[in-house]
Amino acid sequence: MSTNSVPTTGQLPVIVIGAGPVGLAAAAHLVERDIEPLVLEAGPFAGTAVRDWAHVRLFSPWAEVTDPAAEKLLAPTGWVRPDGATYPTGGDWAEQYLQPLADVLADKVRYGATVTGVARAGRDRIVDADRDEQPFTVHIQLADGGEERISARAVIDASGTWSIPSPMGADGLPALSEKAAADRISYRVPDLRDPAVRARYAGKRTAVIGSGASAFTALAYLADLAKDEPGTHAAWALRRGIGANTFGGGEADQLPARGALGLRAKAAVEAGHASAVTGFRTQAVERDGDQLVLVAEDGRRLDPVDEVIVLTGFRPDLSFLSEVRLGLDERLQAPTTLAPLIDPNVHSCGTVYPHGVNELSHPEKDIYLVGMKSYGRAPTFLAMTGYEQVRSITAALAGDREAAERVELTLPETGVCGGAGLYDDPDAAQSGEGGGCCAAPATLQISIGAPASSGGC
Repeated sequence: MSTNSVPTTGQLPVIVIGAGPVGLAAAAHLVERDIEPLVLEAGPFAGTAVRDWAHVRLFSPWAEVTDPAAEKLLAPTGWVRPDGATYPTGGDWAEQYLQPLADVLADKVRYGATVTGVARAGRDRIVDADRDEQPFTVHIQLADGGEERISARAVIDASGTWSIPSPMGADGLPALSEKAAADRISYRVPDLRDPAVRARYAGKRTAVIGSGASAFTALAYLADLAKDEPGTHAAWALRRGIGANTFGGGEADQLPARGALGLRAKAAVEAGHASAVTGFRTQAVERDGDQLVLVAEDGRRLDPVDEVIVLTGFRPDLSFLSEVRLGLDERLQAPTTLAPLIDPNVHSCGTVYPHGVNELSHPEKDIYLVGMKSYGRAPTFLAMTGYEQVRSITAALAGDREAAERVELTLPETGVCGGAGLYDDPDAAQSGEGGGCCAAPATLQISIGAPASSGGC
């Protein structure tokens, strides 16, 4: 283990957790403000989470998923943004933008560095004395098993929510025996281009749990597979009923890709490739020979299935932040000031306005949750929103309060919901015959599996 001496707080770097779209944008804005960033990425590359859904095409075009400060940083390298009207896949986003940006940042990005704890130097969360004057101490575990402690003037957590998918249990806990059946359960939209993954679902009966864009994507993929592989069928379990808004806005959606995705899911049901079971709140998983039977809270049982795809959302990992004082909403696990603006019990994604340092501040000074993580368990997120968040925060860290509180973003009229998306080919993307999302992340969910009420990127 190595330890660092503690220099003057103002001379320390700002630690950014996560080299995804919003984390790298934060680093670009810090560089623009002459503040030293250090990005800690658990994976071996930039956009590790995004690469997990490389096969999914975003709802948002290139023009909406690159950050202005990042583009300025990239410009001297000869980098040119792809056609702003076209829609990248997650793989495109990672390879053509995120990795080049991380490469420009060079040694300001460290890979294989998993953050295991954040605290104030010499102060646990109980101690008040001189707390705000102490630097942060960030504990990391390295890929080789070693540990390190780094001092920081501020911490920007852009680690997202990708690592913790929500379980199938309707009460937010794993269904009985869900963990025991892990070999037959996936929490990601399948990449059916992979022969091994395709074989897993071809000719099989698969339960799809969830009612957001990720579930739509899985249904559309399985429906396409059913056309080539007889016997392929999806049993779609929804916790709510089917109504006018179940499949999204359709042709009326101001995000055509998102609307088209809902229409493809609807077509899958109407063509008989998927059957919907409404009001089904999963309580248990039972074995029936080589198959699984899902049991609802009301005692109903789905016919046996071979596989289960759970797409019920994601939740933030707060375990490594236990020694700092966060102000989080008790429902969403989002910052308390932001939570009322994004609460899916009350708002649609079109009602969230751009926000920055004021909405993202915590009782603990100079620590911020940004990007998908700032939304906690809420299902909606837009990459542009994340870029605006870090622009505002970095301005505040630079002492430019006027810029920090100024809104420099105009969102699409309807806003954008987060989730996974689907365009099988670029031509279809352009014509609106697909879906897509950004992230895990972005116009993001910067993630693939979206919670039940999500819609797109």
